[in-house]
Amino acid sequence: MSRDQWLIVLSVVIPLALIAVGMILGWRALRRRQADIVGLAPVPSEAGTPALTEDLLYVATTRAEQPLQRIAVKGLGFRARAVLSVTPAGIRLDLAGAEPGFIPAAAIRGVGRATWTIDRVVSNDGLVFVRWNDGATTLDSYLRSADLAALVAAMEPLINTPREAAA
Repeated sequence: MSRDQWLIVLSVVIPLALIAVGMILGWRALRRRQADIVGLAPVPSEAGTPALTEDLLYVATTRAEQPLQRIAVKGLGFRARAVLSVTPAGIRLDLAGAEPGFIPAAAIRGVGRATWTIDRVVSNDGLVFVRWNDGATTLDSYLRSADLAALVAAMEPLINTPREAAA
């Protein structure tokens, strides 16, 4: 290879390597900033009979009402095929390539439809979101379902609205 050809190769390879290193460092920094997030709970041994089980697409989890703030920890960072089961005790989420997780009914604050979140835009309210508490953090998990109305209807009875203590 001539000197000019080496310069061309290096002028491409070096910037690509710097971009890759920057992306890796950025992802690690994001995970460090989110170290306080607990993530999905372990699946309980007795969750009850599922009211609905569906194969769907897990899109993302973000901080509540911040659909561009992706959660990158505890297996929630990447889009994946999933099997979701709605039980009386909560929502079981089996993400491809990750351990099964659980959102207890007591942690669920709301469900509804959405048209977009980070890296996904759909028309006609094509996503379902579940708002849930993870300790001190409130999160929104977004799902792409074949039957949005049935999924929302199955999850609505699980909503646990915080009540103020009686004085």
